[in-house]
Amino acid sequence: MKRWLVVIGAILIQINLGAVYAWSLFNQPLIEKFGWDREDIVVTFSITIFMLAACAFIAGRIQDKIGPRWVATIGGILLGLGVMLASQATTIYQLYLFYGIVGGAGIGITYVCPLSACVKWFPDKRGLISGVAVAGFGLGGLIYKPIILFLIDNFGVSSAFLYLGIIYFVLVVLGAQLLSNPEAGDELNSHQSDGEALTVVSEQYSPKEMLGTYQFYLLWFMYLFGTMAGLLVISFAVDIGLELVKLDVVTASNAVMVIALFNAGGRIILGKISDNIGRINTLILMYGTTTLIMLYMSFGTMNYLTFLISVSLIGFCFGGFLALFPSVTADFYGTKNIGANYGIMYLAYGISAFVGPIIIKYISFSSAFLLAAIISLIAIILAKVIVTPKMQTVVDFSNEPLEKVN
Repeated sequence: MKRWLVVIGAILIQINLGAVYAWSLFNQPLIEKFGWDREDIVVTFSITIFMLAACAFIAGRIQDKIGPRWVATIGGILLGLGVMLASQATTIYQLYLFYGIVGGAGIGITYVCPLSACVKWFPDKRGLISGVAVAGFGLGGLIYKPIILFLIDNFGVSSAFLYLGIIYFVLVVLGAQLLSNPEAGDELNSHQSDGEALTVVSEQYSPKEMLGTYQFYLLWFMYLFGTMAGLLVISFAVDIGLELVKLDVVTASNAVMVIALFNAGGRIILGKISDNIGRINTLILMYGTTTLIMLYMSFGTMNYLTFLISVSLIGFCFGGFLALFPSVTADFYGTKNIGANYGIMYLAYGISAFVGPIIIKYISFSSAFLLAAIISLIAIILAKVIVTPKMQTVVDFSNEPLEKVN
């Protein structure tokens, strides 16, 4: 029961952290109230995502030493405080500081904690449980959309920040109290609960040791390429519908909700699939799907139906990347330092959040999709040649003889 309480805490935390994806709802109200340029307001979101990725490593290293509960609590306090302070912002730079830097740091400090705890509690279902945990993050924007719109419509954009900050503070700190790492007896019981053969890494890598393996750099670029390809579509879904499919704004906006649902579904379904057919095999399947869809979007002619199918599949695979790489990191480098190790791996996603907008600024959508197809093909090649850093020990709790595998 203890490990399922950890899952409940993880989902509660991730839903509130994922509300950051609803940032676009604040753009127009802030323009109307303060007269700021839209491009300047959007920078707030970029700062938030950068702080998320930058702080994940530091927080991961700390939580590996003192446990996830206190680190997640501190992150929840910072997130709530930053968003509440944003209600007092009267200049764009104050918004950057309060929401982007302070609030983004809170998200980054908290993000790794539930993932790390869940991976340690469920060594038998790493893919599935990572997917469940990060699915909350993917659904956060969708769940909070009506809440944010209600607060803005009834109390104004500044007061909306205040009330949201209070909500984030209470719920994230509450969820943090449910997080814990398994003790030796708990971990053994979690292994034995399903009576299945489990793969257990024989050595636990420190961040320095992980960085000393060539496999880390292959995985890091695979993560970068996968999330970069996904964000090229997800971040510009409405614009793609307007420019390439010639849809009106309302119709094109339907893609946002569809992507959110498939994004969340991909995290759970692909995580579960990876437990059955292997993490690398699942990644190859995802990169292959991404390659085919990107080639179609680059050279094919889309209508409304094929547009929705294309962006849905990209969102599905994108969610899978965010679900699988925490598990891959644990599979390759152990769980003892998973917070710090995945924090470093997660920087690939942070960088990809900036690369997409830069690419679209200089080349057309069709050329960007072709580029995404090429890097997805490269990722398949990397996945084909990668092997685990060292030999693993397979422990079968059904009393079968032990065996070694590469």
